[in-house]
Amino acid sequence: MQTNEIVTLYRPVGPKELKLIEESDWKRFPKRLAEQPIFYPVMNEEYAVQIARDWNVPASGAGFVTKFSLPADFLKKYEVQNVGGRIHNELWVPAEELEDFNDHIIGKIEITQSFYPLEG
Repeated sequence: MQTNEIVTLYRPVGPKELKLIEESDWKRFPKRLAEQPIFYPVMNEEYAVQIARDWNVPASGAGFVTKFSLPADFLKKYEVQNVGGRIHNELWVPAEELEDFNDHIIGKIEITQSFYPLEG
């Protein structure tokens, strides 16, 4: 039985990935690089903020939290992975399945928060 339930996911990104998302008219995440076998959206904004602020800013000069939705029925094939504390839940989407994943995004990918280096 199919439901019409929608799941909202989050993805922390740096400026380069954000530019590629923008170039897709805010509809797709870019293909993974060879050293990135998994695309991992996260299950809550709090976890996405931690990554964007604490990892993306030092690594690439800025961090952004993106939000997007997919049908719950489609996402059932991906098991939720906990990679730390109680909020550290994410989905592991194999890189070769990212195009199909992108095809199921409902609406547009949105930026919910932006982080930049603190002025010293």
